[in-house]
Amino acid sequence: MDRNSINSDLLLTTDNQGRVSYWRNVCGFWCLGLCNNFAYVVMLSAAHDILKQQETNNTLPSPPTAIHLFQSHHNSSNSSGHYDCNPTSTAAVLLADILPTLFIKLFAPFFIHAVPYGFRVLLCIGSATASFLVVSLSTSVGMSILGVIFASVSSGLGELSFLALTVYFDSYYFLLVFPPSFPQWSRGEAEPSVFVGGSPQEYRPLVDDEQEDQETSETTESEKTGALSFTEKLIILKGLLWFIVPLAVVYFAEYFINQGLLELLFFPDIFLSHAEQYRWYQTLYQAGVFVSRSSLCCLKIRCIGVLSALQCVNAVLLTLAVYYQFLPSVWMVFIIVLYEGLLGGAAYVNTFYYISKETGDREREFSMAAASVGDSLGIALSGATAMPLHHHFCSL
Repeated sequence: MDRNSINSDLLLTTDNQGRVSYWRNVCGFWCLGLCNNFAYVVMLSAAHDILKQQETNNTLPSPPTAIHLFQSHHNSSNSSGHYDCNPTSTAAVLLADILPTLFIKLFAPFFIHAVPYGFRVLLCIGSATASFLVVSLSTSVGMSILGVIFASVSSGLGELSFLALTVYFDSYYFLLVFPPSFPQWSRGEAEPSVFVGGSPQEYRPLVDDEQEDQETSETTESEKTGALSFTEKLIILKGLLWFIVPLAVVYFAEYFINQGLLELLFFPDIFLSHAEQYRWYQTLYQAGVFVSRSSLCCLKIRCIGVLSALQCVNAVLLTLAVYYQFLPSVWMVFIIVLYEGLLGGAAYVNTFYYISKETGDREREFSMAAASVGDSLGIALSGATAMPLHHHFCSL
């Protein structure tokens, strides 16, 4: 038998195995991301319905007292004013959905490596299940908020864990970028902007060169390959600020829009009710996020600050639109919200893509987990800002 034909068969088998492994991992991480974000997104998208339904359920027939008459007059004046407002802002649901996540992402990276991934996944499943059961059986706003908190715990722990888990796989699997080891899948184009130094094996360490030289002279070879110390983690966090801060700004602006402004952008006398308009806003936002998080094979953006600035422009524009009510149609809001989602998803996926490429093997798992605090920090700050804004507009 011809030796060349044997070698070609072996190469073909290797390529086929590589393809199967690639798509298996792509599907696996895609499903993990879908399931992890499901409860979190459902709670935010249904925030208006959750609060509206609970306020309706809590309104029981009672004798007309002076306080009752005053509250009825106050509520009717709110509904007949410029804005159709819930007594409680949807930002309350946002805060319940993000504060537990923020707490987990702030502290868990320093010790979570000691907890097996399988046990973390079980906690995520249990928390997500509890969130749907509690909200569906809820009889009060407080009970609904408790259900949202369970969803937050599941999402925060899951996101941190799954991002760190990608360290043990090629990042191409969850970022949907074709690996260079399969040249027949590529478009035959070089990507010099992807890797610092122009080579897939090179990366820009998060620790400054001078600091790294000092540490190299003070540490042994075993320490370099062992677990990161607390001091090393703090140094890495300092380097990660170039990624965390722009990501936090992007998410602050977009969730300030989503939970502080979209509820107030109501167009009466159209084919969609107020609740339906709000659900469509959230759906289009998530659609934009989904598309842009899968866009790395087409476009990579190294400067996340540009995306932050564009998202802040969206926030200012829609704030003025709420106050002056100059947008003529709900369709214009739909387009802006879709664009907002595209910016947010692009900021997220490019942030973690470049972190995965610009960190060393020893730092990467901690870096991927720790950097996830950026979006949660921005979301938490936006919720705290959106609540007083909601009360201000509803008092006009």
